[in-house]
Amino acid sequence: MKLAEALVERADAKRRLAELQTRLTQNARVQEGETPHESPDALLRELDETLDTYQTLIQRINRTNAATRLADGLTITDRIAERDRLVIEHRTLDAALKAAVENNWRYSRSEIKTVAAVDVPALRNRLDATAKRLREADMAIQKANWDIDLLD
Repeated sequence: MKLAEALVERADAKRRLAELQTRLTQNARVQEGETPHESPDALLRELDETLDTYQTLIQRINRTNAATRLADGLTITDRIAERDRLVIEHRTLDAALKAAVENNWRYSRSEIKTVAAVDVPALRNRLDATAKRLREADMAIQKANWDIDLLD
């Protein structure tokens, strides 16, 4: 199994766990004399099986990510950490840039005028460079996901 396939299975298991939580909650209590729509015991067994599958997938994915080196020598885990950092940096720079260029309409000359406190062109250049690095990191991770076999 390829790493990408395991990631898809993990996402499916996570969705299934959320669904099981909802179903179990809906069937945990019924009016006296009534029976639940689904057996809570059966749902709990399914929950345990799905949790076991989810845990195993996470362990195997983490082992694979930590052991696999990309072409640049970094592990997939290192590249994921870099990507996460770049996502936060990009989001923060984008918000700051939007705040700096926001039009502040004044209705009269007596209202307070605001001006950008940052170098907008420099911030825009940094944002573009961060976006490029983010795309490159993400592409490297995606490529590895389809090239690498999942470890046991």
